[in-house]
Amino acid sequence: MSTQAPAWSREEFEARLRGLGSLYHIHHPYHVRMHEGQLSREQIQGWVANRYYYQISIPRKDAAILANCPDRDTRRRWIQRIVDHDGNDAQEGGIEAWTRLGIACGLDRETIESQRLVLPGVRFAVDAYVNFARSASWQEAACSSLTELFAPTIHRQRLNHWPDRYPWIEPEGLQYFRNRLTEAHRDVQHGLAITLEHFASRLQQERALEILRFKLEVLWTMCDAMWMAYVAELPPFTGCEAPAVPA
Repeated sequence: MSTQAPAWSREEFEARLRGLGSLYHIHHPYHVRMHEGQLSREQIQGWVANRYYYQISIPRKDAAILANCPDRDTRRRWIQRIVDHDGNDAQEGGIEAWTRLGIACGLDRETIESQRLVLPGVRFAVDAYVNFARSASWQEAACSSLTELFAPTIHRQRLNHWPDRYPWIEPEGLQYFRNRLTEAHRDVQHGLAITLEHFASRLQQERALEILRFKLEVLWTMCDAMWMAYVAELPPFTGCEAPAVPA
């Protein structure tokens, strides 16, 4: 870190944050194949089932941010993220929308919600993210949410191309991506404003870049685990002998 260097202007700082988009998981080979229509039914289902664990963990991450945040105005805005995912009496929420995506892909609700298809690597990566949000300052945890800067592109790709490239996926299952186009835009404006305001010194700004990179690594690592299991066909414990079942 540069302890003596002058702070970047807000414009330069934002540009450097956005520049990390080159590391977004849209560029992972798993997502490249997904976009090109080259994933099998099992590979799409595996991605949806594993990503479900990320979806159900997001409200826990956001609740941790709220628990650490003493600012009432911030809490009043941030709490909407939990409602967006958990839902309420007026809306089903993103977790239910994601479950419906899984059903549209041919999975059943019990399989999705049981989490039995969640890979250890995915679980470790997501848990690391939630634990970071619990232990970091609320501003640092808010900064980690800025991967939403890069999300609209990936949502538009799926809405535009999946109906042609994966016609076996029921169209109503894509509602999650439609919802996130507006939700993610709103969320990222708030998270970006917090980050640009709080991380004011050069040292803090470089810390923010480290945090955002950490979150990008979480998303990339999730894809790595799925690539190994569903593309390389090397699921966890490949080559290990199953332990004996007690009589």
